[in-house]
Amino acid sequence: MLNANEILKIIPHRYPFLMVDRVEIIDDLKSAKGIKCVSANELFFHGHFPERPIMPGVLILESMAQTSATLMVCSPEYSGRFAYFAGINKARFRKQVIPGDVLEIYINVERIRGKIAKVSGLASVRDNKVCDAELIFAVD
Repeated sequence: MLNANEILKIIPHRYPFLMVDRVEIIDDLKSAKGIKCVSANELFFHGHFPERPIMPGVLILESMAQTSATLMVCSPEYSGRFAYFAGINKARFRKQVIPGDVLEIYINVERIRGKIAKVSGLASVRDNKVCDAELIFAVD
């Protein structure tokens, strides 16, 4: 399990835009589980929405992207490189994520061709699916 300090050595994101706290690499670098503990102190809750805070869907997708990038760059083939978010398909938001939730992010590598990877992502809270999507990355 990679903690936040180890993740910071792998991906370029920093607070307040680091959207994953821990990443566990699973199944020989073919899948990963990310954890984001959603705090009431997150900056985005100040504007989305002050009276009824909800984690923006794009930031749930960003949590998936950062978990995916961590998985990709942990591979010896891509070590020391950057994984850039190149596309998204079939994103669906199913439930809201609110302060106090623990967002669990599940990533599976579907295909890698050269420097391009396609992954499937699922985010859940307490075993309830909140978002699923296909993400595309370019590794440079």
